[in-house]
Amino acid sequence: MTENRDQKLLALLRRNARTSVTELAKTLHLSRTTVQNRITRLEQAGIIRGYSVILGQSYLEDQVEAHVSIKVHQKLTARTLTELERINQVAQLYAVSGEYDLIAIVQAGALEELNRVLDTIGNLQGVERTNSAVVLETRFKR
Repeated sequence: MTENRDQKLLALLRRNARTSVTELAKTLHLSRTTVQNRITRLEQAGIIRGYSVILGQSYLEDQVEAHVSIKVHQKLTARTLTELERINQVAQLYAVSGEYDLIAIVQAGALEELNRVLDTIGNLQGVERTNSAVVLETRFKR
């Protein structure tokens, strides 16, 4: 399979990771065995590391989301990362360049819960300061 077909296969799996191998094969005009072997190779190569749940729009509309910029004391970065990973409401965490070291995507069921999570993050050992922006509306998401 060419790199272009790999990209098409990955795009289909990103859209719906539960698509059957038979359906993927039909869409890609390849045999089922070829597609299954390619998926296995992509998994073994670490290109596909797993499959995840994409939350439905009705659930997401009930969530409050904030992007939290976090400045971390460099000597405590590993410990801070471990603590952030334990906070269930931290859906994603990015290392970034610039004034802040990390950006956490935090999702909570209500503003009160979000406020508690933001306080928890701000009080973690190693966190020097935070800056939060509550998402008012998602214009699009790919």
